[in-house]
Amino acid sequence: MTQLNSAFTLFLSLLVEAMPFLLLGVLFSGLLQFFVDERRLLAILPKNALLGAFVGSCIGFLFPVCECGNVPVARRLLMQGAPVSVAIGFLLAAPTINPIVFWATWTAFRDQPEIVFLRIGFSLLIATSIAYIFSFQQDLRPLLQPSVATAIAVRRKREVPELSILSTDRSSPLLQSGTYFLGQSSKPLITDPAELQATMVGMKPTQYRLRLLLENTVQEMRELAGVLVLGSAIAALLQVFVPREVILSLGQGPVTSILAMMLLAGLVSICSTVDSFFALSFASTFTTGSLIAFLVFGPMVDLKGAGLLLSIFKPRAIFYLFALAAQFTLALTLFLNLYIS
Repeated sequence: MTQLNSAFTLFLSLLVEAMPFLLLGVLFSGLLQFFVDERRLLAILPKNALLGAFVGSCIGFLFPVCECGNVPVARRLLMQGAPVSVAIGFLLAAPTINPIVFWATWTAFRDQPEIVFLRIGFSLLIATSIAYIFSFQQDLRPLLQPSVATAIAVRRKREVPELSILSTDRSSPLLQSGTYFLGQSSKPLITDPAELQATMVGMKPTQYRLRLLLENTVQEMRELAGVLVLGSAIAALLQVFVPREVILSLGQGPVTSILAMMLLAGLVSICSTVDSFFALSFASTFTTGSLIAFLVFGPMVDLKGAGLLLSIFKPRAIFYLFALAAQFTLALTLFLNLYIS
C-alpha cells in the first residue's frame, strides 16, 4: 500500500507540473494552424542548403509546435515549395527548438541548467545536420508519398493554382482536429473545399477562425492529455516498483543508460512540451548524457511520430531519418558521458 501511495503521489505531481505546458503547446499549435500563413515565409527563406537547414531548425522559435503540429506544418511547407533542408530541419527541430519547451525544460531542471542548453544545442545540431544531408537528394519526390510528390510536381509545373492542390487533399487525417494520433478523430475540422481555401488565405472572419481554434484545442487536449496521463503513470510505476538495483545498473552505465533512455523515449511517445518532467523522475539515477538522449531523441523519433510521418514519407525515408537521428544522438551523448560529465 505504501508503494501505491508513493506511485500515486509521484503521478499527480508530474501531472500538475506538466499540464499548463501542455495547454500552452496546444494553443500555440492551433494559432499557427489558423492564423499564420507559412507561405509568407517562403520569399525570405535562404536558398543555401546549409543555411536553410539551420534556419528551418530555428523556425520553431517563431512557431512553437510539438510533435502534434510539426508534421502537418512541414508537409505544407514542402507542398508550398519550401527547400527540402528547411522543411526537414523544421520537422526534426520544431518540437524541441521553441520557447515553450525551453521554458518547460528550465522549470523541470532549474537546478541543472546545463541540461536545458545541451538539449537545445544538441537538437539544433542534429536537426541541421540531418536536414543538410537530405538536401543532397536533388529530387525528394522518390522518398515522398504519392499524394505529396504529385502535389509538388503539379505546383512546379504551375498547371493548377496552389489552392486547388491543397483542396484536393482535404481527406487527409492531418487536416482533421486532433492530429496527435493519425486518424483518431472522427470529426473533420474543415470539410468543405471552399472553406479550406478561404481559411488558408485568411478570408474567413476572425470569429469563424476562433471557433475552429476552440474545437481544435479541445480535441487536441483530449488526446494529448491521455498520452500525458499514460506517460506519467509509466514513470511513476517504474520509479516505485522496478527494483532500484536494476535501475541503477542501467542508469549508471555510460552506454546502457543512453540506449535505455532512447528506447524508453521511442516507446513512451510523450509530448515534448512535458517530457522534461518525465525525464526529471530519472535524474537521480541516470547519467546526464542519457537524460539528454531522452530529451533530444524522443521528440524526433517515437511510435506516434512514425505514424504521422507516413503521411509524408515512404517507409525507407523514415528509416533514414530515424537511423541518422539515433546515430547522432548516441555519438553526442556518449561523448558527453565519457569526456565531460
